[in-house]
Amino acid sequence: MTTTETGAATAADAALYARVQQFYAWQMGLMDDDDAEAWADTFTEDGEFREPSRMEPLAGRAAIRSSARANVDRRVAAGLRIRHWVGMLQLRPGPDGTLLARSYALAMRTPAGGALEVFASVVCRDVLVPHGDGWLVRRRDLTHDAAR
Repeated sequence: MTTTETGAATAADAALYARVQQFYAWQMGLMDDDDAEAWADTFTEDGEFREPSRMEPLAGRAAIRSSARANVDRRVAAGLRIRHWVGMLQLRPGPDGTLLARSYALAMRTPAGGALEVFASVVCRDVLVPHGDGWLVRRRDLTHDAAR
């Protein structure tokens, strides 16, 4: 990705940036809609999900799917709605055709009839690989602000 001296993306990068933003809006929407299986399918077969402050690393789409389904089932049983917000996206081309993405993410939950609570603020570092017209996540590393 080409940048100006100030670090701003050039016009040639605008379409790629918008496509990746759309990917994240779609991917996070899957989890927010409790579709754990479709969300897990946005990872490569050998994908990794790392969130060291909360859990052991997950290796492979099947492990990611199982963990995501259990998480959704717990939330649904507790009567919680969840929402994710992703912003401050930065993109860099990787050495092998991948795309390195860094963003901030907020995770929020709302109990039925209750008030919204922001329960996680993280830095998300992804390695994205091209897949058809979109992307798959090869590796996701989350760092919780509270863990620093």
